[in-house]
Amino acid sequence: MPLEDIQFTIAADQPAAGQPGSGPVRIGWLLTKDEGGLLFDMPERVRSVDVDRTHAKSASRCPAIINLESRYFVVKSPYDMHLRFARDDKGKPVLRNMAGTASPIRQGKLNQVIKLVDEREWRYKDRPTLQMVLPHLFITDEPVFMSQVEPFMHYRKTRFPGLVFGGRFPIHIWPRPLMWAFEWVETDKDLEIRRGDALFYVCFETAPQDRAVQIVEAERTAELDEYMNQISAVVNYVNQTFSLFREAEKRRPERLLTMKKR
Repeated sequence: MPLEDIQFTIAADQPAAGQPGSGPVRIGWLLTKDEGGLLFDMPERVRSVDVDRTHAKSASRCPAIINLESRYFVVKSPYDMHLRFARDDKGKPVLRNMAGTASPIRQGKLNQVIKLVDEREWRYKDRPTLQMVLPHLFITDEPVFMSQVEPFMHYRKTRFPGLVFGGRFPIHIWPRPLMWAFEWVETDKDLEIRRGDALFYVCFETAPQDRAVQIVEAERTAELDEYMNQISAVVNYVNQTFSLFREAEKRRPERLLTMKKR
């Protein structure tokens, strides 16, 4: 299905005021696995903190800035890690854990959560690609596109030695766990990540565009699991997964989002 067709569908399905679907767009957040669930914080809305709001003309009171911040949610790192890129004696690219015995993550677990992509799949031959596997999942029952972007409103004293990959896809028909993907440009510099660091932002495109977004904790239901099983891992078999959106929409259950009861 062409991307333009999907965008047209979203624009055409704008709800009338007072009808179901009006008001804030509810986005469900959940984890795809329970293991280590306490490490993963619910995404937070980006907000300027510890800033001077006393002056009427302060940037912290600018409506455009406030509106921009309100539409982005930050996903933070659950791990501490200090990595270095190298090649072994056979020239094979490897990751070295520079934290050594002081690393809070056991080596076996580190290899499970951070992966070096096959060298043949790098965009540039001298820029390694890393992927951090995360269990974050966003779902909704309204037409919504989600964009995953670099955390450009968070200041880092020591910046990442490369680029954070972004992406955009419709979460109402293509729910998929997120990952942090990184292109290592300055391979002579170490990659250091601390627990609580901003890994990336997510932003949600709604119809109409000025609708507010509400993040709620969602339940992992049998219907959601069954639907995700149908679309999971298809990237291993086809190159253009967007071409499967129309078929996925046909098989989508009427409801994916069930709020978690506490």
